[in-house]
Amino acid sequence: MNRPHVPPLRVGHCPPRGRLSPWGGPAAKRLLPLSCGLVALVVIPMFLGGQWVQILTSTACFALAAAGVGFMYSRLGMVSLAQVGLMGVGGWVMLRMNHGFDLPFELNLAVAATVTMVFGWVMALPALRMRGLYLALITLMAASGLEIVFSTFRFPNGGEGFWGVMPSLIAPFRRPWLATGDEAYLRYTVVMLLVGFLLIEAHRRMAPGRAWAMIRRSEAAAMASGVNVVYYKAWAFGMSGLLAGMAGALLAGTLGLLDPATFRASESIMLFALAVVGGARHWLGAVLAAVLYRVLPGLFNNWGLDADLALVIFGAALLHALMTAPDGLAGQLLGLVRRKEGSAT
Repeated sequence: MNRPHVPPLRVGHCPPRGRLSPWGGPAAKRLLPLSCGLVALVVIPMFLGGQWVQILTSTACFALAAAGVGFMYSRLGMVSLAQVGLMGVGGWVMLRMNHGFDLPFELNLAVAATVTMVFGWVMALPALRMRGLYLALITLMAASGLEIVFSTFRFPNGGEGFWGVMPSLIAPFRRPWLATGDEAYLRYTVVMLLVGFLLIEAHRRMAPGRAWAMIRRSEAAAMASGVNVVYYKAWAFGMSGLLAGMAGALLAGTLGLLDPATFRASESIMLFALAVVGGARHWLGAVLAAVLYRVLPGLFNNWGLDADLALVIFGAALLHALMTAPDGLAGQLLGLVRRKEGSAT
């Protein structure tokens, strides 16, 4: 089978002026993700209680999922409203593997991510030749179907049979041997988040990234240039599913049990909207989206406020992003940093 031909981009090509390049720029920008990761790994868990360690762990998981849906939107212009549902698939497989087989955590994680990637491919089949609203509706229907399955059959908790559900008891969950405690598991999750970011960046720099860039500009021109549009769209769906599966599997290890209410179809819509608010073109946008999604409601609970007030802020932030920030909050923050650097020099 011949591999699809992807013509190289022009030498010296750079993003249009005003657009945000995800990882390019000076060396200081390239070191920024590493610096943030080191802070999260070493400093943050030392000053937090158990509840906030778990909140930040789930924040890292949802940042990984937001990175998956964000790169599809920024690279290809495709809207997927089933990302949180795919997280549920990864979490279900992770729990089933943990309770059904005596295998290492890393192997269970790989199986969960792979199964979710295949599930993303299957979900993409009816949607590959669609775009815009029709694609969003197809993925939203898939998310609604997954919501019904999770609510009906629940997540495995150590029981027998295919579904593995016991009435009341919960079997213990095996974490990585290097990360059995909550603080260590937070560090482990942040490392996996960085691995996900690097995976996206590697694809952006290789043939898939060039093909995605051409498809986003014009599918007709890409096909005329020899790019297999269906192949690379399916590749993008698989990548997004892989990241969602990793996120769901890691989320399952946070408490050792998952709640079907976490994976409602409305949550997928919310995560996509926040990915746009944070900035789908940059890794920082995924982190900001997850912080808004998980940390802000936690702060409201600590302050004695209704966590649903966060929805008001989400709506205002979405309007702000659509009207004044095409690259999201990440674009505005990094643009402010660039302007300060320019004024200083």
